[in-house]
Amino acid sequence: MSNVVIIGAQWGDEGKGKIVDILALDADIIVRFQGGPNAGHTVVVGDEKIILHQIPSGILHRGKTCVIGNGVVLDIETLMAEMQELKSRGHFLDDAALLISEETNLIMPYHKRIDIAREARKGKDKIGTTGRGIGPAYEDKAARSGIRVVDIFDDETLSYKIRLNLEEKNWYLREYLKEQPFDAEEIINLVKHYRARIEQHVANTSLFLSNALKQGKKILFEGAQGSMLDVDHGTYPFVTSSNTVAGQAAIGSGVGPNCLDTIIGISKAYTTRVGSGPFPTELNDELGNYLRDKGGEYGATTGRPRRCGWFDAVVARHSIRVNGMTHLALTKLDVLSGLKTIKVCTGYRYKNSAITEMPANFNVLEKCEPVYEEVPGWSEDICAVQKISDLPKTAQEYIRYIEKLTNIPVTILSLGHRRSEAILLKNPFH
Repeated sequence: MSNVVIIGAQWGDEGKGKIVDILALDADIIVRFQGGPNAGHTVVVGDEKIILHQIPSGILHRGKTCVIGNGVVLDIETLMAEMQELKSRGHFLDDAALLISEETNLIMPYHKRIDIAREARKGKDKIGTTGRGIGPAYEDKAARSGIRVVDIFDDETLSYKIRLNLEEKNWYLREYLKEQPFDAEEIINLVKHYRARIEQHVANTSLFLSNALKQGKKILFEGAQGSMLDVDHGTYPFVTSSNTVAGQAAIGSGVGPNCLDTIIGISKAYTTRVGSGPFPTELNDELGNYLRDKGGEYGATTGRPRRCGWFDAVVARHSIRVNGMTHLALTKLDVLSGLKTIKVCTGYRYKNSAITEMPANFNVLEKCEPVYEEVPGWSEDICAVQKISDLPKTAQEYIRYIEKLTNIPVTILSLGHRRSEAILLKNPFH
């Protein structure tokens, strides 16, 4: 039985939500295995646009079980709002459809305040976080001072941990960041208010998934952000605070890595990036604005405009290697319609030297110049195309060129924002 991992092959925002939504139809269980509410997965059902932040995209299909894994940092307040929004729009009608790992770490109010204040203090050197408290929550997890879901159902543990944490956090907020400190009782009461609302969803999800695998259930593992934002393998330090690569699907879900059969990397037909950090193929011109406007390149969570550029094969090859990627899903191919020619970055040049692999030093990467190949574009509107053979010849050639550069097959094409505007060349669950 094939289990499938969906990961971003670029800097996030590649369209993972839509691909998960499509593949969830054939999955039994959908697992979110890392990240926090800074990730916004957009799915369009009919004419309805739905943005999901923490709940797996599979929640839009009835009869599926969605799991928030232990690798996620969870904001309960944001989760409650998301659950209510889904229910008000006729989705997530069965509460049993969502499980939350008891080992998941929580984002606390002080994490958010620290995140925002620290970014403001850095000024021009800021990383470009969303201010959702994700980084500080992962810091506490690594420091072994994090508050996990299981802790909030034990009054003694909850009170002890919050009071202990605030001894340090309040000093840091007051003395270093010049921000207001928190009252321990207020946070304790807030958590107690929310815990009753999530108690029915809390479970040993590692055990649940283990039993499901024994029963032959099909599992879809849903990642957030992109491989180039991985805290180890991305453009450090301009990265997110978790591991976004495929190996985290096992760690962040509590299953063995031998359960990960098919690894699909999601990549736009061009490239985008949000926030600070090096971006070799960035287009700071009218063409970059064209891609942004036509592709609707604004953050689903923050509304921030995305930086746009050409497809980068160096980035793609790096992502394929660190993920063990087996297939590629190419999204937003329709955005390139109307361009007479399209450029593809095949390598970099740095101080008269050719570079074909991603340099670890971001100072080097910032000074790299992209080496481009130019290919013919197409003018036709391709959103309604249902077979790859019906695409314009030059669009088919562009896909084959991407396959040649990456040495893996493109098995899913997204040609628009709706569910129906996609071509599934091979279903990984079949």
